[in-house]
Amino acid sequence: MAGAARAGRRRDGSVTRERMLEEAMAAIAEDGLATLTMSALAERLGTSGGHILYHFGSKDLLLLAALRWSETALAEERRALLGRRLAAPRRLDLFLDLYLPRGPRDPRWTLWIELWARIPANPELRAAQRELDAGWQEDLEALLAKGVERGHFAPLDAPARASELLALLDGLSTRVVLGQESGRDTRSAPDAARAAAALLIPRAEGLSSPEAAPTARAPRR
Repeated sequence: MAGAARAGRRRDGSVTRERMLEEAMAAIAEDGLATLTMSALAERLGTSGGHILYHFGSKDLLLLAALRWSETALAEERRALLGRRLAAPRRLDLFLDLYLPRGPRDPRWTLWIELWARIPANPELRAAQRELDAGWQEDLEALLAKGVERGHFAPLDAPARASELLALLDGLSTRVVLGQESGRDTRSAPDAARAAAALLIPRAEGLSSPEAAPTARAPRR
């Protein structure tokens, strides 16, 4: 850990902003959000709490910055996915994999759940949520619309179906992160997501599922 922190230091000995965000996400994944304080993060990084406050101002803003940083990386992956020469059903499968948490300790989803609770009293968080959600919504709409255009999906209202599917994925993801899977292995979440997607986004008549959407999955992040 100390070596990793040193790798994120500038020549003047200060820790880079990106390194702070990386370490914050690692701390959330390891110990949860409750134990993440400015002083604890500073100790992990070998710097001062004041140095972190200089960059972020408060814990809420640190958490928001960490979420934005994580979502920016995912947005790049989404755009790359949309540009791949794959049938729309296969791209939808990969989109679902990208959206879902990797397990109960997924730091990105832990942050989302924490920030959702704070949004009603924080206009800045509310605006950030809308902005980040819009990226997922717009990209899923584009994927569905192209799938209809190319005859992979049956005709549908892309904005409405995208919104419905994302709402279902939010609920499923929250259950995974909170450990409320009713005793089921969390690895069943992708299968549940695919089942929901199949109901909301039917294939075009006569489209063969095995040919259109191979079952082999890409490695998770």
